[in-house]
Amino acid sequence: MSSTDDIYNDEITERLVGVYKTVLSDIGEDPNREGLLKTPERVAKALQFLTHGYDIIPEDILKSALFHEEYSEMVIVKDIEVYSMCEHHMLPFFGKAHIAYIPNGTIVGLSKIPRVVDAFSRRLQVQERLTIEIRDCIQKTLNPKGVAVVLECAHMCMQMRGVQKQNAYTTSSAFTGLFLSNEATRKEFISLIQAKLH
Repeated sequence: MSSTDDIYNDEITERLVGVYKTVLSDIGEDPNREGLLKTPERVAKALQFLTHGYDIIPEDILKSALFHEEYSEMVIVKDIEVYSMCEHHMLPFFGKAHIAYIPNGTIVGLSKIPRVVDAFSRRLQVQERLTIEIRDCIQKTLNPKGVAVVLECAHMCMQMRGVQKQNAYTTSSAFTGLFLSNEATRKEFISLIQAKLH
């Protein structure tokens, strides 16, 4: 994964600074007042950080830590922090991802699963597509007996504007393999992500 310094492109930063100076003026602010002098540059860099997932190939993250093991029970990584930006209003949505897979002769280093979540979430997104992209990446790369992904997120586009419902959360899910065909497996996954085991 890129270092933080690699995320910022000087040419893009310079162009975005000009754009954000115009935005500040257009909303009635003075981009030359003391508190806003460096704001366009800060926002330009923040936007590049929040969307640096476009430069990451999520499958390569998984391929970098694949191991052959005969373990064939469910592997769950839950409560993975998710931070993304809604592509409709470019406002944040954030929450948690719960991911499971059932190995089929191959396991992956556990830290790689949250990295895959980051790679897809650091793009302009909708929660539904994000859920499916994570599922499909793990299924395609590991070829497990099944993958389960559940996302629970709060959306600022719904809480700060529009309907302004501050306590609304959105849950999305996507399954493959045994999680689709075997109801008991799916129920076990749901039960485990709801349990407070730590």
